[in-house]
Amino acid sequence: MSNHFLLPDYLVFIAYAIVILGVGLWVSRDKKGHKKNSEDYFLAGKSLPWWAIGASLIAANISAEQFIGMSGSGFAIGLAIASYEWISALSIIIVGKFFLPIFIKQKIFTIPEFVEKRYSTTLKSILAVFWIALFVFVNLTSVLYLGAKALDTIIGTGDSSLMIASIVGLALFAASYSLWGGLSAVAWTDVIQVVLLIIGGFITTFIALDHLTPDGGVIDGIKHIYHTVPGKLSMIIDKGEIITPNGKDAWQDLPGLAVLTGGLWVAALYYWGFNQYIIQRTFAAKSLKEAQHGVVFAGFLKLITPLIVVIPGIIAYVLYLQPEGTTIFSDAKTAFEVNGIVQNDNAYPWLISKFIPTGLKGLVLAALAAAIVSSLASMLNSTATIFTMDIYVPYINKKATERQKVKTGRLTAAAALLIAGGIAPLLGSIPQAFQFIQEYTGIVSPGILAIFLLGLFWKKANNKGALWGAFLSIPVAMYFKVAPKGWIPQDNPLGNLFVDIPWMHQMGITFLVTAAIIIVISLITGKGNDDKKGIEISRKTFHTDPVFNIAAFAIILICVALYAFFW
Repeated sequence: MSNHFLLPDYLVFIAYAIVILGVGLWVSRDKKGHKKNSEDYFLAGKSLPWWAIGASLIAANISAEQFIGMSGSGFAIGLAIASYEWISALSIIIVGKFFLPIFIKQKIFTIPEFVEKRYSTTLKSILAVFWIALFVFVNLTSVLYLGAKALDTIIGTGDSSLMIASIVGLALFAASYSLWGGLSAVAWTDVIQVVLLIIGGFITTFIALDHLTPDGGVIDGIKHIYHTVPGKLSMIIDKGEIITPNGKDAWQDLPGLAVLTGGLWVAALYYWGFNQYIIQRTFAAKSLKEAQHGVVFAGFLKLITPLIVVIPGIIAYVLYLQPEGTTIFSDAKTAFEVNGIVQNDNAYPWLISKFIPTGLKGLVLAALAAAIVSSLASMLNSTATIFTMDIYVPYINKKATERQKVKTGRLTAAAALLIAGGIAPLLGSIPQAFQFIQEYTGIVSPGILAIFLLGLFWKKANNKGALWGAFLSIPVAMYFKVAPKGWIPQDNPLGNLFVDIPWMHQMGITFLVTAAIIIVISLITGKGNDDKKGIEISRKTFHTDPVFNIAAFAIILICVALYAFFW
């Protein structure tokens, strides 16, 4: 099969682009007699139904980070990396049941706005600046880089000749409708994007499985994986059980039972509960019930995500390893080895370029582009929302009109995209990009999670405790980086002061230490009294309807079954 794009592929891809752009601009138009205000732009006029919320949550979540990065981790580690998806499905239930009732009752635009209501303006401003920096310099930049890398491999020759053009193209496409239309354009196009990315993802998985053995067949492909690399289907990894192609013990990334009982919950609860570009969709819901139904719908979609982003990586690994009974492709080795180093993240782009036929290749690339562009659009909108509502209005223009707020949001998103686009080409090659992004986001997520959980559910938590927790969580997290990163030479006596433990343990310990700091300082400074900004909650606060309860119970049962089967 041809590795190159042909005319039918381009036509399919162009059709996709026209549809997304058309829908985005159509829903962005000013309604007759109604000029777009800040609630329309940043929260879609609080009009989203549950199915749009669920689809938009997944479209915002699944990006090049998953298609490229998680497939790369599937290549290196195996099915165990799917814990990120399945623990996320469980975390989403917690968010819907316990976080959303409090957030939506507060009628907030942004997560930092909640910090101001619960703690202080100072802490809100600190976290607002932090989130903007994280979105621009980590999230937007990495998505642009990984997305461009995928397009360069699929459309081009993989020699980085199309990297700059791909970065510019993706950035302009995301900007073309999201800057003008705000969250309405993002959310409603996400409904189309998520359908496309799931269909495109399944097409890649099934065709690749069908080509795994000389006799073909999807079922035979699954059996071949099970018989030739059974370790790659293990969900709970023991120390030394799986060594990645580049010689790293996979236990360092996914340390056994910690994926079920430890630090992975920190990453998942932070991401789904307190990450602006994710949770913002629920703030735009018609009602709390619609928001809760939306997140539980997203939970079901998370259960099937590994089929389209992890399994392809395992298939690529089998083709690279070439055990007996595998279809032999002459470039299966060279496609993954550069100067003797295995490039895990080449897995998904290589499968597309190798196996997907003309016409379908355009559809699959459109699905990949949908994943990338929808995430970029979400991040841009959330960056604009935080800057406008948490920095521009309180500090720059307290009397800003609705029109000025919307204009500022658009200019902020444009500036963020320009900065991220300028930095993206400098990232270079990152082995296992998904794990890399998770690890460094994990420096800040434990402290933020501790601040929010105690703020939500412990009335004695006060501003001084939260401020100290925010500041001290970073050095606590960085302490754990010293030994594994080799920042102090082994022969230096100071080296004995530092420990080398998996970063997932680092997140769990940092969360517990930060929570302890907040508790101790709050009790000392507050003299054991409830904080005046403490939130009143009762059993009624967390009441959910039968639809949510049944769906949540089903997700829990499915997760238990999956872990029992693939243990």
